[in-house]
Amino acid sequence: METNKKKLTPKQWFFGIIIHLWLGLMILAVIIPVMWVVGSSFGTSAAITDVKIFPSEPTLKNYIELLTETDFPLWFRNTFIIAALTMVCTSVLNMFTAFIFARFPFKGRKPLLMFIMVFTMFPSFLGLTAIYVIALNFGLLDSIYTLVIIYTAGSIPGNIFLARGYLLNIPRTLDEAAYIDGASKLQVFRHIVMPLSLPMMAFLALTAFMGPWFDYIMPRLLLSSNQNLTIAIELFNWTDPQSPLFNIPRFAAGSVLIAVPITTLAIFFQRFIVTGLTAGANKGE
Repeated sequence: METNKKKLTPKQWFFGIIIHLWLGLMILAVIIPVMWVVGSSFGTSAAITDVKIFPSEPTLKNYIELLTETDFPLWFRNTFIIAALTMVCTSVLNMFTAFIFARFPFKGRKPLLMFIMVFTMFPSFLGLTAIYVIALNFGLLDSIYTLVIIYTAGSIPGNIFLARGYLLNIPRTLDEAAYIDGASKLQVFRHIVMPLSLPMMAFLALTAFMGPWFDYIMPRLLLSSNQNLTIAIELFNWTDPQSPLFNIPRFAAGSVLIAVPITTLAIFFQRFIVTGLTAGANKGE
């Protein structure tokens, strides 16, 4: 039985080799730093020059000290509360806002969308002074819930177009059928739109969780007491050679532990991420 195998030309072979070599380099560029951090977390030397990917005497001492001799569990809890609340609020609020812009024509909708688009072009750090002054005047400094409000509000301009594009792909006939049966707009959003928007909500949830989880600038600006500090602030202190807290192996152990929630969410949501990102790329009306 003959098999129709297309023979590759020398040009195709050459470009195929180049592409695979490039992909291999990119994989190494990602894997080697991860291996370095994981290996460092099991090391014993605090000197950065002595850190090795494969330590000669691996130990769990850094993890034990991290969890028992520092306030890492408290910082982890604070960061998780901020990221989890932001994830929930961002997913629901962004979808609800996108639902309004996608389903209800109202006067000024397009100018408002244009204003939001222009607003996203300004770097977020330009508003740090204004955010600090507002938090100071309203007594919201040194509160992890203030960060939740800021992260949630700041996510709307960047995600509304993606979520709206996704909702435009959901047939409006489903909404109209529900309205005929006596459903309210809120019931349509809750029982029809949200179940059909799980891929987009999963994408929004993952990105909303990652932002606060890794953010350093905003917690450093608004938080001051040790009981409200986040992981990023304290881990940064462990990387300063001039600080008495300088400890590379302990920093690496903390980095490994904070990667666990993100990795777990990415694995759980991976089947939704690509679907939500590509489906939301529709420009719509």
